[in-house]
Amino acid sequence: MGGVLVGFAIIGFVILVGYLIERFGVAGAGAQRVLNRVAFFVATPALLFTVLSHADARVLFSSFLLTSLCSVLLGAGLYLVIARLFFHTPVAETVLGAASSGYVNANNIGLPVAIYVLGSARFVAPILLLQLLVLAPVILAVLDVSTRGRLSVRAILTQPLRNPMIIASAAGVLVSISGMRLPAPVLAPLELLGGAAIPMVLLAFGMSLSGERLLRAGSGRRLVATAAVIKVVVVPSIAFLLGRFVFALDAAELFGVVTISALPTAQNIYNFAARYDRGVTVTRDTVLVTTLASVPALLLIAALLAPGR
Repeated sequence: MGGVLVGFAIIGFVILVGYLIERFGVAGAGAQRVLNRVAFFVATPALLFTVLSHADARVLFSSFLLTSLCSVLLGAGLYLVIARLFFHTPVAETVLGAASSGYVNANNIGLPVAIYVLGSARFVAPILLLQLLVLAPVILAVLDVSTRGRLSVRAILTQPLRNPMIIASAAGVLVSISGMRLPAPVLAPLELLGGAAIPMVLLAFGMSLSGERLLRAGSGRRLVATAAVIKVVVVPSIAFLLGRFVFALDAAELFGVVTISALPTAQNIYNFAARYDRGVTVTRDTVLVTTLASVPALLLIAALLAPGR
């Protein structure tokens, strides 16, 4: 348990530094965007490749992934039912709310949590691949149809090919499956670049929290509350029940899958909302609320489930 608390303390401290950098204008205008872009296009792909190239491929295609998938789908389905019965929101807003209920921040928060709390990025890799390769294209397809009245199949199918994290992850998985051992001169620079990923994404995330005002009147508070409760409470509970009683995961995997399920809503959902100009305020507030709420949730999960606590 002590190691888990130290892990969260490290993450929280770096996020706080990012917040203060933005609050006092230390890095100047546009610094957050630059950090995000370098992390997205360079550092995080390098980290994912090096981690996955050494990972046990069985973890990537196992009951662990199935548990994550089922919990995400059940959480999103619950939101759809509630939205249908009580909120009567348009299709695009409903889909974004459902996505906010299950799509986790596997990059900015998930990777640091996996490394510093769970001990390895291999726990977050399966859900990261699932979201980027399957869930994101489905969400974008529905948004395309509901907002434009047409479906750009080519853009949706080629999206994974334009995402450096997907390309790097796929390459890492191929190396792992093939059993290939890359020479040190090839891995060393990638490991060096990958080492910069976590500090950059945490600093950028902390910078993004500066100046935000949560839950203004008329901003869809009930929608935010519903998505946040499902994301932080219901989905991790489902993951625990499935992992413990259906898929019989071992202690480390059960801790990992419940922890990953309790991660906050991914900023990608806000990006999708902004791209289509639908549900922007609600998705932004859901991201921020779940980010704050996930901290005590993750600490409670660690207290109850961490092996050797």
